[in-house]
Amino acid sequence: MDTRWKEEGQAVAEHVAAEEKLREIILHNDDVNTFEHVIVSLMEVCDHDPLQAEQCAWLVHYKGKCSVKRGSFKTLRPLCEALCERGLSADIQ
Repeated sequence: MDTRWKEEGQAVAEHVAAEEKLREIILHNDDVNTFEHVIVSLMEVCDHDPLQAEQCAWLVHYKGKCSVKRGSFKTLRPLCEALCERGLSADIQ
């Protein structure tokens, strides 16, 4: 096998592995959104049950941030965008 093809194949495999690496959506505290809005958003966007959503809201309030969902970047991106469209401050790490 030509070494150039082998190196390109390895680079593609590494790229795919990086894309599939587990990431997490981090929700950040703000002084704008109500607890109710945060809880409802987490339930509707991230499929949290009411208790889980409330616990995340309290963690964000007291700790300043909280991991609210884990998965691949491809899976998390639309969820993070949906949270941001609702006025929440979130990013993927």
